[in-house]
Parts: sequence; structure tokens; C-alpha cells
Amino acid sequence: MPAHEHGPAGAARSRLAIALGITLAVLVAELVGAWLTGSLALLTDAAHMVTDAVGLGIALGAAAAASSRPNDRRTWGLRRVEVVAAMAQALLLIGVAVYVVIEAVRRLGGTRAELPAAELFGFAVVGLVGNLAAIAVLASGRARSLNARAAFLEVVGDALGSVAVIVAAIVIWTTGFAAADSIAAILIGAFILPRALRLLWDAIAVVLEVTPKELDLGAVREHLEAVADVRSVHDLHVSRIASDLPVLTAHVVVADSCFREGRAPEVLAELQHCVASHFDVSIEHSTFQLEAESRPGEEHVTHA
Repeated sequence: MPAHEHGPAGAARSRLAIALGITLAVLVAELVGAWLTGSLALLTDAAHMVTDAVGLGIALGAAAAASSRPNDRRTWGLRRVEVVAAMAQALLLIGVAVYVVIEAVRRLGGTRAELPAAELFGFAVVGLVGNLAAIAVLASGRARSLNARAAFLEVVGDALGSVAVIVAAIVIWTTGFAAADSIAAILIGAFILPRALRLLWDAIAVVLEVTPKELDLGAVREHLEAVADVRSVHDLHVSRIASDLPVLTAHVVVADSCFREGRAPEVLAELQHCVASHFDVSIEHSTFQLEAESRPGEEHVTHA
């Protein structure tokens, strides 16, 4: 197996593959349950599982693509594919959440057929167990990338869907209140929608090259200007190629003596060490253009 298959990236793909297998197994179980019981609630949850399976498939493909080697055409490889995948998953979640809420509201005003609550409860428990297993598989890697976070969010959302079906089944079983599952569906949609919107914005922020929210650009500039022989910093930009790959570029005006006395490499090394180790976000990919104090360059973009 190639070397790049090992380590965090290979482990992330393995987790996604296992979660996808579990999700497909639960999907089959819920479809069988919906067919045997005639439950619209289970069928709706199964539809959500289809969305999860598609989302996990996208995430798995994106994780594999993200490990591709850079070349002359794609100098970062396909690292940004995971951001595109996260956007697609967020849009899927938003679509499902909106549909579920609209359908639930519609069903609240209509008549509902009697549901076999015991069977409904049993199949929902099977779904929840599968979802919890997938959550356990994905939990440890969810903070490493938008892609992993999106996959985790999908599975959590579906676990909540299973809980909603279980609660609805219990209520229907004990009270005969058939609208319970519609109310639960609205609550689940209300939970999923804002989180999906936040995920979508986070992905868009990467595409728009917005400064990572964990970084104060003013503090970064101040820290760089505190390095010995540095006079000022301009054209400072921090963005992300992917959710876990921040990059920084800056023009740094240094004392003329740095060039005369050959200290420029030392200053450059100190600047790179500074951004790699002094902030919450470690920036391993940094590019600094050193300029002599007597001939500084001009900043072309105005910063606040």
C-alpha cells in the first residue's frame, strides 16, 4: 500500500467507509420496516438515511481525492474537493430539513392512518443502534476537516431522527396521539437546519478565502512586527486551501543591515517559526517577501 494511505488521512477514509457500510445496513432495515408496517415515519427516516448514505459516499470520495499528489496543473492536489463536498452535504441537509418540516406541518392538518407502534418502535431502535455505531466511528475525526464534520453531522442528524421515531412510537403506543411523529419531525428539522447553514457558510468562507475565525489578523501582524529587525508588515493575507490547510503570505520590511550582514535567512526562519507555533492555528505553509527598509514595496490592498 502506498505510504500516503497510512496516517490520519488513511484513518479518516477507513472511518468514513465503515460509517457508510453501517448506514447502508440501517437503510435496508428501515426500508424493510417501512414496507412491513406501512409506516410513513419510518419511510421518511429511511429517506433521510438515503441522504446520509449519499453524503457519506461524497465524503469518502472527497477524502480519497484530497490525498492525490500535487502536479503542475493542481499544485495543491485536490485538497479543496473536501470543501466542495461539505457544501454539497450541507445543501442536502438543508433540503431534507426543509422538506421534513413542510411535510410534517402538512400532515398535522390531515388525517393519519393508525400505525403499528410496537413494530415502529422496534425498527427505530435498530436504526438508532446503527446510527450510534456510526457516530462512534466518526466522532474522533470530526474536528479535522469540514468533510469529516459534515459526515458526522449527517449521522448525528439521522440518530436524532431515529430518536424522534422512537419517541413518537412510544407516544402513539401509550396515548394514541398520532400527530406525535409530525411534531418530532419539526423539532428535528429545527435542529438540523441552523447547523447545516453554519456548515455551508464555513465551506463558503474557505472558497472566499476569508481569514480563519480562530485568527486575529491584527494580532498576527503585531506579532510579526515584534521580530527583531522587522520594521513593518504589509500585504498580509491568511486563508485556507482546505479546512485543515491554512496558508499565509506577507511582505515584510526589514532593516537594511539584514541584507548587508547576511541576517535575512535568520529573520525569515524566525517569521516562519512565529506563525507555525505562536497561534491557535498552526500555519505551516507561509510565504514571506523580505523588503529593504530603504526600498519598501507598496501595499495594493487596503486592510482595516
